Amino acid sequence: MVETRLARETDSREATQRRKAWTPPQTLPSPTPQPGWAFRWIRTSTMGQIDPTNTSAKFREGWEPVKASDHPELMMMADPNSRFKDNIEVGGLLLCKAPQEMVDQRNEYYARQSSSQIEAVDNNYMKTEDPKMPLFTERKSTVTFGSGK
Repeated sequence: MVETRLARETDSREATQRRKAWTPPQTLPSPTPQPGWAFRWIRTSTMGQIDPTNTSAKFREGWEPVKASDHPELMMMADPNSRFKDNIEVGGLLLCKAPQEMVDQRNEYYARQSSSQIEAVDNNYMKTEDPKMPLFTERKSTVTFGSGK
């Protein structure tokens, strides 16, 4: 008996893969990642009103505007009437970057702040606890095996 099989090279995964589902387009483009840097969109205006307070606060935190020449692939989406001419601004948001180390330190700081606030609320709540009527009860279950008789 002669088998008529197709060559393995003609079988491709593209033919057996599912079609990609449609998703809405992203409003803000993503810059090409750079090692050691974190990117973030900073608000420069809201509803047509400039927001210099937010912008200057973010600059003091260490965020610096990204030069348009560093990411030419994003320039087709940039606002032509931007106040930041040499940078990338889209819809009142300015693309900025900061060293990843600084961003990690900032995230740790806010995580500690959040944790201490949660702990303070828990302590305040738990100080009203009475042993006769506990606010929280530990519920544990145990599994025992029979003797098999």
